Amino acid sequence: MDNGTVRSFFAGGNTCLGFYSLYHNIIQQKDASRIFVIKGGPGVGKSTFMKYIGNAMLEKGYDIEQHWCSSDNNSLDGLVIPKIGVCLLDGTAPHVVDPITPGAVDEIIHLGDHWNEAQLVENKTSILNTFKKVSRCFQTAYTSLKEAKVIHDEWVSYITECIDFRKVNEITHQVIEGIFTNIQRQYEDYPTSRELFASATTPMGLVNQWPSILQNCKKVFVLRGEPGTGKSTIIQRLITEAKSYSLCTEAFRSSFDPLKFSGVYIPKLQTAVINPFPNDYILDGLRADIVEIDLTAGMIISRLSDYDKEVSECRERFWNSINRAINYIASAKKIHDELEKYYVPAMDFSKINEVRDRTLQKIIALT
Repeated sequence: MDNGTVRSFFAGGNTCLGFYSLYHNIIQQKDASRIFVIKGGPGVGKSTFMKYIGNAMLEKGYDIEQHWCSSDNNSLDGLVIPKIGVCLLDGTAPHVVDPITPGAVDEIIHLGDHWNEAQLVENKTSILNTFKKVSRCFQTAYTSLKEAKVIHDEWVSYITECIDFRKVNEITHQVIEGIFTNIQRQYEDYPTSRELFASATTPMGLVNQWPSILQNCKKVFVLRGEPGTGKSTIIQRLITEAKSYSLCTEAFRSSFDPLKFSGVYIPKLQTAVINPFPNDYILDGLRADIVEIDLTAGMIISRLSDYDKEVSECRERFWNSINRAINYIASAKKIHDELEKYYVPAMDFSKINEVRDRTLQKIIALT
């Protein structure tokens, strides 16, 4: 039997609005046979627990989804086995998850049942101080991302003033026509749009999962251009258009500003339109036919030259703020790792492995 395939996403993000959760979109209750919510402290094995089960199911030929942590590049926040409707979630802060239908769908796995509580109490002051330092790093990172948003809005204001929106509308129409030509509208099915993140601002910088997400995609339109040239608006138009054809979509919110979209994938058409962040991101690994759409074609260059100095300053200030945020997220990760020296020695990992193996058997029984 061949191994299954892996698709990778982010369900939460470090954004200009702070931590932004799309956990509720990892799996819907109506589609789930079982959701395991894993509780426990840092370093107690939640991510390792999910990775082990994911690998075991891959070896059995099941496709899986890995939902990575935006604050720790090597940790999983969630695992989904779509074919059997099974999901495992890290249910600890900042993405607190509680059962919606306990017993019927949701089940809590509390790894804290297998730690030496007295040992943790003994280190209470150090643990509290470390958590406080982590929180301060994230507060500073989110302040920098908010500053970046203010700068970004100024940057957009110069570009928007220099856009010929007739040309942008023409380009938008051409993209829509190129995707939906010869597609018949049907009204038998109700279209759904699953929203997640394809990228994240992480301790390792700006990370994209587009090649993994679009591995079955045959055609990808990549929108290029300055902020304010209409990229997110085009994607929003396409999501609406797909819905009018009763086509389900995977819609991806911007990892910088989650109120906007950075991409849409239409599985039935094996077609996607994306606006990667940063915009010069190279899509190595994609096997699809890539079509570059240059939105600068809609800019009035002679008018934009009046703002060359301001745009250049905005670009520099914006990336300074983004990089400052990344540095503080990296610091938060480094400090957070120190918590493991308190939690790991307090854990009975043999007991956790027993829970893991019982959970895997429960999942296999659902196949």
